[in-house]
Amino acid sequence: MSCKDHCRADHPENETIDFPGTNNKTTPWKFYNHLIGGIPDDVFVVDYCLGTHWSYVEAECGMGVSFTCSGGAPRSYTLDMRGMKLREVAELAKSWHFPEATLGVAALNAWYARPELLTPLGATYDEPVELPDGSLRKLDAFEIWKPRVIEAEQKTGRRQQVTVVGHFPHVDRIKEYADLTVLERNCTQKDDTPDPACEYVMPVTDFAFITGVTIINKTAPRLLELTTDAKTIMVGPSVIMSPFLFEWGVDMLAGSVVGDPEKTRFSVQNGAGKLFGEAIQMMSLERPRE
Repeated sequence: MSCKDHCRADHPENETIDFPGTNNKTTPWKFYNHLIGGIPDDVFVVDYCLGTHWSYVEAECGMGVSFTCSGGAPRSYTLDMRGMKLREVAELAKSWHFPEATLGVAALNAWYARPELLTPLGATYDEPVELPDGSLRKLDAFEIWKPRVIEAEQKTGRRQQVTVVGHFPHVDRIKEYADLTVLERNCTQKDDTPDPACEYVMPVTDFAFITGVTIINKTAPRLLELTTDAKTIMVGPSVIMSPFLFEWGVDMLAGSVVGDPEKTRFSVQNGAGKLFGEAIQMMSLERPRE
């Protein structure tokens, strides 16, 4: 019996991860149930790690990563998930214990964040852009959308309102060409605004950049409801790379794929090594234009 088969044998078919009350078809649980339901029932988890900063779930189909989110309710599931169905582990995305939800989101990306699925849909992979000072910066979502924000100002004759959920590195550069609001759960920077302000800010924003961590903490469905009049971009390795999110009003998914599983394992397990650019590759998928 192989190690993989042994792991499967340790998990009876009736041993599943279940969160009562979340399997109805109402918003917002249908956001999660649809994504989970898209994973085939015959794909199994090989390995996983809940790391200090990042986490991964490795399945027979590939590896997915997620930012490690702390806090929430007490832990509810403690059994070894190796050998379990990937679809069942993805159910953890609905957990209110955020480290569990971290693994659930990583499990979702183990299925959805794969080049063989995304490249045929027109996904683009990150390339460096040269800055005026001669240095190089990844062509991230903020750089991709900068010309569009400027163009919108030229068309409307007014400065655009940009809201960023999550304080990303160098996000202050947006203030050079737009009015910026940064919503944060833990306000540590001078310009941070507490995230409950989303109810006031998001309905009047023109461009919204939303961290994929909101999928882990369950605020994503509501934030997407609030940005129906905005161009909306979901950003970061925790973003589920599924076109289904376009049905929720997302205009671009700016996430990642695992390029080197071995380097990803080392980086997550040891808190060392270069995760971005070597272990994982940032990429984006845009909503098809009608």
